Amino acid sequence: MADLLETIEVETGAAPRYCVIWLHGLGADGHDFEPIVPELVRRNWPALRFVFPNAPVRPITVNGGMRMRGWYDIGGVDIAHKQDAPGVRSSIAAIEQLIARENVRGIPAQRIILAGFSQGGAIALAAGLRRQQPLLGLVALSTYLPLHHTFPAEAAPESFAVPIFMGHGRHDPVVPESLGLMSRDWIRALGCPVEWKSYPMPHSVCAEEIRDLAVWFEARLSG
Repeated sequence: MADLLETIEVETGAAPRYCVIWLHGLGADGHDFEPIVPELVRRNWPALRFVFPNAPVRPITVNGGMRMRGWYDIGGVDIAHKQDAPGVRSSIAAIEQLIARENVRGIPAQRIILAGFSQGGAIALAAGLRRQQPLLGLVALSTYLPLHHTFPAEAAPESFAVPIFMGHGRHDPVVPESLGLMSRDWIRALGCPVEWKSYPMPHSVCAEEIRDLAVWFEARLSG
C-alpha cells in the first residue's frame, strides 16, 4: 500500500462528527484552501474536521516538465484530451486511503464531503462517483470530469444520488466553463443531482461562491 498523503487538518470543534476532505489545484498545496474554513463555517454547524492533503510532486508536461504538486500530469493545453489515466487512478486510490482513515477515526462515508478545486475537483468527482459506499456530498470548483469516456462504465450506481455542487467562472482561461458545463451534463445524464453555479470570475473562488457553498453545506449538515 502506498504511503498516506501528508495532510493539514483543521477541526472546528471537539470530537468532529463530519469530515471535509478538500483537494487543492495544480501547483498549490494543502494550505491553499485552509483560509476558507472561517469564511465558510457557520456557528450552528456540528463540529467538522477539514483535511487538506498535499498532492505528490511530479513533472507536469504542459509546464515544460517542471516538478510541482499535482494530482496527475497535464499533457497539453487541451486538458480534456491526452489525459493521464494512471495518474488520475493513483490519486483516486490515495483519496480512498484518506476516506478509510476517517472511517477508522469514527466518521463514516455518509458523513464525509469530498471537495476540490481545478485538478482537485476533477479527482473529487472521479473518486466520489466511483464509490459503492456513497459520500455525503461532492464539491467540484472550476473543474471538469476526467476520464469521461470510461466514466459511465465505471461509475457506481450507489453514488448516483450523492448531491454535487459545481461552481465555475465564466471567464476561466484555464478550465473553460464550456468543459465544466459538458462535465455537468455527463454527470446529470446518469441521474446525479448537480447544483450548478456560474460566477463572473476567472480561474478562482469568489465571495459569492463561498456564500452559495455555505448554503449547500448547511443543507447537507442539517439532514
